[in-house]
Amino acid sequence: MRIAVDEGRAARPGLKVGVCGEHGGDPDSIHFFHDAGLDYVSCSPFRVPVARLEACRAALTGEPSSRS
Repeated sequence: MRIAVDEGRAARPGLKVGVCGEHGGDPDSIHFFHDAGLDYVSCSPFRVPVARLEACRAALTGEPSSRS
């Protein structure tokens, strides 16, 4: 995924990259997506509160999820 993001942005600077589905709402995955440089995640409504919390945590601290 990191290679795809890097290659895509090398070919098209400013490319917006994201992921959708239940994987996008998993706290551990959100940290990976942040580290990989994705711009957004999308998930089902019941996962939005946790996804927002983890996205903020990843952006502010860069620490892994507390759910291991």
